[in-house]
Amino acid sequence: MLSISKRGHEMPASPIRKLVPYAEAAKKRGTKVYHLNIGQPDIETPESCLDAVRNANLKVLAYSHSAGNESYRKKLVQYYAKNNIEVTENEIIVTTGGSEAILFGFMACLDVGDEVIVPEPFYANYNGFAIMADVSVVPIASKIETGFALPPIEDFEKAITPKTKAIVVCNPNNPTGYLYSAAEMETLKEIMIRHNLFLFADEAYREFCYEGKHTSAMHLKGAEQHVVLMDTISKRYSACGGRIGAFVTKNTEVLDAAMKFAQARLSPPYYAQLLGEAAVDLPDNYFDDTKAEYKLRRDTIVKRLNAIPGVFCPNPGGAFYAMASLPIDDCDRFCQWLLESFSHEGATVMLAPATGFYSTAGSGTNEVRLAYVLNVDAINKAMDCLEKALEVYPGRI
Repeated sequence: MLSISKRGHEMPASPIRKLVPYAEAAKKRGTKVYHLNIGQPDIETPESCLDAVRNANLKVLAYSHSAGNESYRKKLVQYYAKNNIEVTENEIIVTTGGSEAILFGFMACLDVGDEVIVPEPFYANYNGFAIMADVSVVPIASKIETGFALPPIEDFEKAITPKTKAIVVCNPNNPTGYLYSAAEMETLKEIMIRHNLFLFADEAYREFCYEGKHTSAMHLKGAEQHVVLMDTISKRYSACGGRIGAFVTKNTEVLDAAMKFAQARLSPPYYAQLLGEAAVDLPDNYFDDTKAEYKLRRDTIVKRLNAIPGVFCPNPGGAFYAMASLPIDDCDRFCQWLLESFSHEGATVMLAPATGFYSTAGSGTNEVRLAYVLNVDAINKAMDCLEKALEVYPGRI
């Protein structure tokens, strides 16, 4: 009898997308579903960026350079310079979304059986990419009570073994929205230099910091050879479907290794590179309105959540996600129940169960991630649904 691979068995289902069939069934029943499960913004993609694709006068839609179009990489140099990140176009590989940048990092820097330390809860796909690369994620617990601040340095020290090769940090964080301070980033620098580790820095949300300032891993002086920056235009310009990211490092050996993986997949999407190139020319104040809108949405959802009896949600400092603890027995069961068995005024809400953002078994069972990517009116209606649902959920505790 034929069987699938061990890797195929171990690959986790996405906590963000695994409940989609239940949402589709709810919609077929006529129930409106408020999607707070996925980081798909309703902010419009900039018109000038779409026009760059619409007006492309191509006779042949050809491969680009495996590292991405040189013209786009030079534009990215300008973009990073605005964020006090000094790189050249030869230190950038354009990737098929931030996802491919993460996978390139794992594949280029880690051997089979190596370990990568990640503060949890973490972006669920880190688990998937680790399985694809045949490496192990070692979680370090951060706590909702502290707003998911960086765990103590002692916790990292205890987790480091001869197999440890890297630390992953997402700043601002997905799924928690936590914004790591300059001091916390210096702590990470201290650990990685002392133990000769890579730091994989996922900075997909650097534009969306609300009370503090973003500290890039590329700002860490003396750690340049350790840092691999993983980036994407998906959230920055509300261009998730473009699938354009970037792998950035000053470590030439790592860059050369990643380039071989880039060559194997031939090239990143051509049209979306045109979109990304045009995006760099947006006015410097482009993010002002977008950032203000996300802050308003954050303030709305956090206030509403904390007003519901038994619910606690720390105030996220960045990105557009919030993690909340709910008075429920099991978040996976609850999120499915919302779609299968509940509606309020013809609507329900789709959330991401937090268990999928943890690697430690049994963690996050009473937590959910909410993406505040809908307008304030929709968020308020979604919170109405959640509040009513918690009043009647059979597994409330």
